[in-house]
Amino acid sequence: MQFIDEATATRLIDHEVAFGAIRAALIAACHEHARIFPVLAAHGSNQQNTFMIKSAAGSDIAGLKVGSYWPGNTAKGLACHNSLILLFDQNQGKIDTIIESGVVNAYRTAAADAVAASVLAREDAKILAIFGTGHQAHYECLALARVRPIEQVLVVARTPKSGEAMIRTLAEHGLSARLSDAQTACGMADIVVTATTSTAPLFDAAWIQPGTHIASMGSDAFGKQELPPSLFARAHLFCDLVEQSRRIGEFQHADAALPITAIGEVLQQRAQGRRATDDITIFDSSGIALQDLHVGRAVLEKYKVYSDQRARM
Repeated sequence: MQFIDEATATRLIDHEVAFGAIRAALIAACHEHARIFPVLAAHGSNQQNTFMIKSAAGSDIAGLKVGSYWPGNTAKGLACHNSLILLFDQNQGKIDTIIESGVVNAYRTAAADAVAASVLAREDAKILAIFGTGHQAHYECLALARVRPIEQVLVVARTPKSGEAMIRTLAEHGLSARLSDAQTACGMADIVVTATTSTAPLFDAAWIQPGTHIASMGSDAFGKQELPPSLFARAHLFCDLVEQSRRIGEFQHADAALPITAIGEVLQQRAQGRRATDDITIFDSSGIALQDLHVGRAVLEKYKVYSDQRARM
């Protein structure tokens, strides 16, 4: 069994690796042999400490990801989110590879929104509004800046302190950012990303302008909600996996009659993405296990190269 610890996995992952792996995963999710099993939600002895198990099998890969959220870690100076990817040796029925993937998961999640934006957002999208300043938020901005010419990031934060910290982080990576209120950010943005743990809409549907692309990545459980449902009828709706999006994603709040398209179908040009400049497009990224397995395999492949190089030294 191979074990890749957090420090090593962090050295091996980057936005390019994640983008390629997640693009492949979203396409694979539309394959007839793909099986993405229901998400298991659980908690620790203290019920505020939660974790999820996401599992899947594809034509040549199978395994699971355990993702945990321990909110009390903030006071300890530790990450609240952690992840562990387990890949099966399908010939022997045992775990072949274990990858500590707290940072890998952040790249993976951001990559999904970047892949979707690469076919849904306007090519001239320059202003990005980000709701949230937590662990995931700056990864989202950096991933999107690779696929669209982002010139300004509008940060909608709960507190000025967290917002200013986010602005400094983005500046370190060459992105210009400033604080904004929600209405102004929505009115100016070409792309809106929500990266929160909200259970109620973060903005008014009327604030979203024609031509905007929206990505919701925080809704991944029953009751979570970031977007106003009244916006859905004005928009074209996309997601990573339709069944999961309707069950635990943002579109659990959508009218059942509204059509939703898996982004993998768009990537294969079997469905339309953006149809016109003034379309509003929404991508719900509830996160599917095939993404974890594919990004885990990409890290493993880099690890093998890294190990071979060290062995020859």
